[in-house]
Amino acid sequence: MASETTPTAAEHSDAADLGIGRPTRLPRSVRRQQLLAAAQEVFVAQGYHAAAMDDIAERAGVSKPVLYQHFPSKLELYLALLDTHCSALVTKTHAAMAATTDNKERVRGAMQAYFDIIDHESEAFRLVFESDLRNEPAARERVDRAERESIEAIAGTIMGDTGVSRDQAELLAAGLVGSAHTAARFWLAGGRRVPKSEAEALLAALAWRGIASFPMQGDPEGR
Repeated sequence: MASETTPTAAEHSDAADLGIGRPTRLPRSVRRQQLLAAAQEVFVAQGYHAAAMDDIAERAGVSKPVLYQHFPSKLELYLALLDTHCSALVTKTHAAMAATTDNKERVRGAMQAYFDIIDHESEAFRLVFESDLRNEPAARERVDRAERESIEAIAGTIMGDTGVSRDQAELLAAGLVGSAHTAARFWLAGGRRVPKSEAEALLAALAWRGIASFPMQGDPEGR
């Protein structure tokens, strides 16, 4: 494996792309997204520990000095990917809670958030939840924080609608998030044998039978 020593500042040039002909300068934000996409492919295919910065630079079509200019280490690159995908998961959960006042639809929305990420961004899901770096403290902290924020988003809605305590609402929300996570992973590993919309409806129906036993304040029907 090639050395991953950080290049000197003199070597840092975004015009050092690989290939023949005049190098192409990209806006920094565009270049960063390009590098993150290449890194995700390499990390998912090889695992964090086996992946080398050389591999990522080659996949992105840039020189290694360019890669280091944007991400000084492989860990920083990986953590930047985690930040992106963890933030997307939390955003989807908040959106599901805010999209409607119908609690039954909110439950389905929470399930759908996980199934959407697994179905459309399965590489991202594996990167976040199945990486060989998941026990690295900095990585674990990010995943735990995303799960916690998702639970808090759902717990706030449960608590406001039912009047249960914060601790009770968080426990209920953790159960909902846990079932969505486990079922979605099982669905993906099994080859998506149940259509996605049907899988979401099944899990939402199962969860709703439990959540509905905690009716909204002033509404015995739990609407």
